[in-house]
Amino acid sequence: MKEADALDSIVNEQSQETAEPAVHLGRADVEEVHKLAAKLIDKLNELPQGDMVGEIVANGLKLLRDNTNRGDIKLINKSLKELRYALKVFAPYRDVRKISIFGSARTKEDQLDYIAAADFARKMVEHGWMVTTGAGGGIMAAGHGGAGAKPSFGLAIRLPFEQHTNEFIAGDKKLINFKYFFTRKLMFVRSSHAVAIFPGGFGTMDEGFEVLTLVQTGKSVPTPIIFVDKPGGKFWDAWQDYVKDHLLARGLISTHDLALYKITDNIDEAVEEVRHFFSNYHSVRYSREDIIIRLNRQPTDAQLAEITEKFSDIKVKGDFRVSGPLPVEKDEPTLAELPRLVFTFNRRDHGKLRMLINHLNDLPA
Repeated sequence: MKEADALDSIVNEQSQETAEPAVHLGRADVEEVHKLAAKLIDKLNELPQGDMVGEIVANGLKLLRDNTNRGDIKLINKSLKELRYALKVFAPYRDVRKISIFGSARTKEDQLDYIAAADFARKMVEHGWMVTTGAGGGIMAAGHGGAGAKPSFGLAIRLPFEQHTNEFIAGDKKLINFKYFFTRKLMFVRSSHAVAIFPGGFGTMDEGFEVLTLVQTGKSVPTPIIFVDKPGGKFWDAWQDYVKDHLLARGLISTHDLALYKITDNIDEAVEEVRHFFSNYHSVRYSREDIIIRLNRQPTDAQLAEITEKFSDIKVKGDFRVSGPLPVEKDEPTLAELPRLVFTFNRRDHGKLRMLINHLNDLPA
């Protein structure tokens, strides 16, 4: 998959639209529209989530005030449509954990990478997970074929070449077609609890590095990221040599960043990596300066002292403390019974934060 082609189509589309004469609305016209919209927004504020929808309406109206060209408005409109529809499709399954599988669209059915991806997807479904892929051929088809249609989501991208919906997800209500890569990528990350990456080309590298970047910078919650090779394969070992020899050696990443992912050529090990990540760790949330790590098992006093000894370098001030739900979590009543580990995180060392999660998962019951 070549994102440059999709970006070119956006630029071409915009240039065609901006070639039209600009329509400049008078100030009086805009003010009249805002007066009418204000009544609608006031009514929206009476509805659940209506305040946020009102903000969307208000920001849409600002496009008129700014005399935004038609091409830019078209981009915003289509992006919003894609995101709204995708969120609607995922909504009934929000409480089911999902794993995104990335990899080459060109991998053949008789190749070991394909067989490994199908086996991995099948085993994840056996453990109660759903599987999301790009809905194309190769590794994507392997993921859907191994999982079956019922527990599968397909996030397809419209390209003039190479990308055809695979037979396992074609026609399924959980197949979503995207025009833009950036909306598709957002839904991959937004709706996944883990990521497995099989060998692939530029698109796969882009997806892998983007997920790593989002977790490394805290723009995405901690997530198990597994680079999976065929048995005996060296594809990801060679990739990691580059990461260590050129990124780490030059100080472009930290040693702790290597803890953000795992490389394996063993499918059972890949499955266990995902399952173990959620063995004690449940989820995370922020409350002002504090990070709230929801757990399945509460640390003992001795375990808390060990955490303090090993991980105080990522704590800005105060202590690590065990807590119940904080006020900011009142909108998640189903999680109220979970114990919390709360501390003031420096919001920088996300690799070390992942190491803390690993430590929490390794604590004896």
